[in-house]
Amino acid sequence: MTEQSPRHLARTDYLAIEQSLGAHNYKPLDVVLSRGEGVWVWDTEGKRYLDCLSAYSAVNQGHCHPRILEAMVAQAKKLTLTSRAFHNDQLALFYEELCALTRSHKVLPMNSGAEAVESAVKTVRKWGYEVKGVPADQAEIIVCADNFHGRTIAIVGFSTDPSSRKGFGPFAPGFKVIPFGDADALEKAITPNTVAFLVEPIQGEAGVIIPPKGYLKRVREICTRAGIVMILDEIQTGLGRTGKLLAEEHEGVEADLTLIGKALSGGFYPVSAVLSNTEVLGVLKPGEHGSTFGGNPLACAVSRMALKVLVEEGMIDNAAAMGQVFRDALKALTYPIIKEVRGIGLMIALELRPDAGGARRLCEALKQRGLLCKETHTHTIRFAPPLVITRAEIDWAIEQIDGVLRAA
Repeated sequence: MTEQSPRHLARTDYLAIEQSLGAHNYKPLDVVLSRGEGVWVWDTEGKRYLDCLSAYSAVNQGHCHPRILEAMVAQAKKLTLTSRAFHNDQLALFYEELCALTRSHKVLPMNSGAEAVESAVKTVRKWGYEVKGVPADQAEIIVCADNFHGRTIAIVGFSTDPSSRKGFGPFAPGFKVIPFGDADALEKAITPNTVAFLVEPIQGEAGVIIPPKGYLKRVREICTRAGIVMILDEIQTGLGRTGKLLAEEHEGVEADLTLIGKALSGGFYPVSAVLSNTEVLGVLKPGEHGSTFGGNPLACAVSRMALKVLVEEGMIDNAAAMGQVFRDALKALTYPIIKEVRGIGLMIALELRPDAGGARRLCEALKQRGLLCKETHTHTIRFAPPLVITRAEIDWAIEQIDGVLRAA
């Protein structure tokens, strides 16, 4: 049997097939990508683009990192999936290396970020009933307005984004929403039935919204004093994106549960994990939670190498240094349509004034110049390139951004 020849279509044909046969739950820029290397991607017509989205931070290590690719291919030739009905020789090593790196005591491996969030919700409820003594089915979890934790029914039920919620109810009860960055509101919202506070260290989908300095430290103190679980969703902010391994390190705190995903595989495979102290994850017993693919040997081998290159190749330090360069250069652009530039590490937002005509048109103009980024919440452009970006590549990106803003 001969290998099937690749099928090459015109860009418009790819777009037409997607429009005809796919669900219309995304609105991507009309570029069709076929290859990637480092910070660069190429479309089907051979045009090169600087990727300033990194698949929403899943490709922190750069596209098709050779060492991660090698680890994936080597493991794929040996063993890909056993389910958790049996042990495999990669899972224990994944646990050991991840716990050593993050100072965690327990790990629950899953696949997507949303699964990690759902796993945390289930686990802290069970902890609340079995350890804290909350009455059955009365557990409350506090969350923040403008959050983004995924797309499942339970998660969109505590979203405040109308486009995420509308038309999908009824929703699961047990969630209380407070303003983001307001520690006093957290303290007031806690009741005897509160089991946890779930929060992003920086709200990525909301437009890279950074809480006041000292916020996470106060949250940690409040959660400890109230005897509730502090859950940090670091699926976007973790694994080097902010110039630290985890964003919580900027304030010297440790969550009880930390959720990671996206860059945990360097973009090669869906992998996520719940990192925990022993007390919380210790409530799970055989048969109470699981995943066919969670903790599979291929995922573990890929993740082990993704973590290794992140540390060994200095990507986290580079994110801190190049993030400062990128932000400083953006702040030096003094066009009147710019409302604010903000960010930490290589998690950066350029917010436009409401009368600027929206961010989408600027993203489309940047695409024409060979730079790919994405708007969020109408007026904000996010810049989140792979952590391997260089000073020269940032300088080139700023030239393109400057040109588009000048034309606007």
